[in-house]
Amino acid sequence: MKDTQFGPDGWRPERIGSLIGKTFVITGANAGAGFQAARILLSKGAKVVMLNRSSEKSTAAVRDLKSEFGAAADVSFVRMDLADLASVRGAGQEVLATVPRIDALICNAAIAQVPSRKLTVDGFESQLGTNHYGHFVLCGMLFDRIDASRGRIVVVASLGYRMGLRTIKFDDMNWDRNYSPNAAYSQSKLAQMMFAYELQDRVVASGRNVDVYVCHPGASATSLISTSGGLITRITFGLMSMSPLVQSAEKGAYPEVMCATEAELEHRALYGPTGRLQFVGPVGKGSLEPYAHDKATMQRLWERSEKETGFAWSV
Repeated sequence: MKDTQFGPDGWRPERIGSLIGKTFVITGANAGAGFQAARILLSKGAKVVMLNRSSEKSTAAVRDLKSEFGAAADVSFVRMDLADLASVRGAGQEVLATVPRIDALICNAAIAQVPSRKLTVDGFESQLGTNHYGHFVLCGMLFDRIDASRGRIVVVASLGYRMGLRTIKFDDMNWDRNYSPNAAYSQSKLAQMMFAYELQDRVVASGRNVDVYVCHPGASATSLISTSGGLITRITFGLMSMSPLVQSAEKGAYPEVMCATEAELEHRALYGPTGRLQFVGPVGKGSLEPYAHDKATMQRLWERSEKETGFAWSV
């Protein structure tokens, strides 16, 4: 699948102008694609606030970034565990108290292919709780701040949304029966996409000033699988990583940085690599399965998400 919007080489960071005066908040930015996104944005003069679970890794990441871009590089972190809604609320409040402007919130953090069923402290299946519910609350808390700067929310999805049931398993969202690492991961990423597309509709209906975009990194050499996947999954991906079907973490960051900075993007779209299997290759608009924005399912998921998290959105 070829996208010609950005030419044969696809979107590249050279298209970004100066980002001086702009602020980007990124979840899961101390490693992998999130860290590379922070690097690209800092290189253009932006301010970056990372929301990460590990204080130790975050401190090291800030040190590395300041070493590369100079002591004056405006990069900091707020500790946040997406799997704990109390932590998400605390981090959201800290961001609101300390970050006066948000030009884009990049929902990059995720866990994947958790080998055996686990629950978050709030009682959610771990992948759904981390990838979807945590970001659902964070985006809601920061929405007005993003709206004030006519900013963006970027949801980093995954082609894994095509692996599962192709809908939300409303009767057993926590997989009390027949847990499967891939199917649960697939549902969590589909939920994130449906949240984003429903939010697009709500923004239009309410006349708010937030653009919402959805992207995926393709197959990128990040720590995602190695930190949460099972042994067989880790071995399989490790072997794949040596093939042409896996690209660098830096290239995996291109779609989310593009969605955070590029003008004239489509809303009902999925951006990412457009080469072989959409795993690698030039970054642009890829294919999007219609079930990912089924209106009735999106509305039902939104209502269920508000109920489960106890968070009521302002749109």
